[in-house]
Amino acid sequence: MKLSDLKIIVTGGAQGMGRHFALRLAEAGAQVAIGDVNTEGLAEVQGAASGPGTIHARKLDVSDEAQCESFVAWASEAMGGVNGLINNAGILRDGLLVKKDRTTGEIKKMTKAQWDAVIGVNLTGATFMVRETVAAMAAAGVGGVVVNMSSIARHGNRGQSNYTAAKAALAANTVTWSREFARFGIRVGAIAPGMIETPMTQGMNQKARDALVAAIPVGRIGVPEDIWIGVKFVLECDYFNGRTIDIDGGLSM
Repeated sequence: MKLSDLKIIVTGGAQGMGRHFALRLAEAGAQVAIGDVNTEGLAEVQGAASGPGTIHARKLDVSDEAQCESFVAWASEAMGGVNGLINNAGILRDGLLVKKDRTTGEIKKMTKAQWDAVIGVNLTGATFMVRETVAAMAAAGVGGVVVNMSSIARHGNRGQSNYTAAKAALAANTVTWSREFARFGIRVGAIAPGMIETPMTQGMNQKARDALVAAIPVGRIGVPEDIWIGVKFVLECDYFNGRTIDIDGGLSM
């Protein structure tokens, strides 16, 4: 699919990779609808847009089913249809499932709130967005493409039981959905970033961050443009379907 033909939703579009994807798409001539809980960031992205495309923006909490439904309906009306989704919204609430305090010896556990927050946004919300966007595409009979943002953490990463579970499920459902949606002419692919320079990773513990960067064979942290190259491939290559591409600089977790 040509980028200029896209009428595409980008979740988590106010900052980080979502912001970069939205600006690149508009630059290429796409119609883009961005959603995020960060309304100030949404306005900033709209103001930064250039090129023949247009960025539409509206507040969106993907963990709220009703908001997903209304956002897709609004986006479809604003863009004159919808034929794409970049499922990018995500959060971190890292912590060991069970740990022992080195000073007191107290056993501490990951809380239900930590688990629910990450699963709610990164998996349940992502699934709602796929369901609603694909339903709109199928009803219109237009075909389209979905790009899920997984992670190399889907293979397992210490201190990320919640995040790993969500990202592994998204990669698995990329296969499931590619098979289910083929009848509608809709492809589904996934990108699994490694460590990328975004506001989310900038908030990491510095010691842990430095150790991860040191383990990357290419010798640097990734940037959103590295991931955009992969996203662009999935969007444009009509023969790509049901697979996850790791873009991680060779980092293994």
